[in-house]
Amino acid sequence: MELINSQIVGEGTPLIILHGFLGMGDNWRTHSLRFAEAGYQVHVIDARNHGHSFHSSEFSYQLMVEDLIRYMDSQQISSAPIIGHSMGGKTAMLLAVTYPERAERIVVVDMAPKYYPVHHKVILDALSTLDFTQIKTREQADQQLGKFIIEPSIRQFLLKNVYRKTSDELGLRINLPVLKDRVAEIGTALPTGTIYEGEALFVIGGKSNYVLPEDIPLIKQHFPKASEVIIAEAGHWVQVEKPKEFFEITYQFLQKR
Repeated sequence: MELINSQIVGEGTPLIILHGFLGMGDNWRTHSLRFAEAGYQVHVIDARNHGHSFHSSEFSYQLMVEDLIRYMDSQQISSAPIIGHSMGGKTAMLLAVTYPERAERIVVVDMAPKYYPVHHKVILDALSTLDFTQIKTREQADQQLGKFIIEPSIRQFLLKNVYRKTSDELGLRINLPVLKDRVAEIGTALPTGTIYEGEALFVIGGKSNYVLPEDIPLIKQHFPKASEVIIAEAGHWVQVEKPKEFFEITYQFLQKR
């Protein structure tokens, strides 16, 4: 069975970082270097069908958890703290309740254990219009995405997936057909009645609507030791929008004994 791709930075205590839907490990480059400087061996993961990891026709949180367990075994990591943003946060939650002995503690960034309706359709449809027989530069790809997606920051995030397949052909790193087909998987709720008794931190963007005040009781049901921190001026990409605050809050939680 193929292993998921990772970038390993630093030496010391293992720390695993999981990106969100349509992202990749590279999104966490700045934070991984900071955590490495703080004494961690940081394993920044690319989920299946994302980044430099393998493409598969199958895609679910359970499979991403199994991929991660296989990766940890290959690196001889018996247990580690796990940070996950959005889809990565849901993956971290499911791993924690399924294999609690493998998750030393978890940091979930702007994600709740609840069900989310499909809300990536505009983005996936926009990506599907990228015709790389016609589009030869990233600028042209940006112009095409701009017909559907107004926010430059979202376009820049998506454009990280565009890479040069050959000297004269661009391509997408994500497995777009499968992710379009299985997009409903991203909204799946954590299984009812599952509990993780370890330490858990939920970092919430105050300007985001992903985690609402009424979601806190459900978080506590699954994670009785959970604490929540709201970063008021941040949206869904908390770690990008407020990197200093995010790092300090997360590092303090990781160090807490």
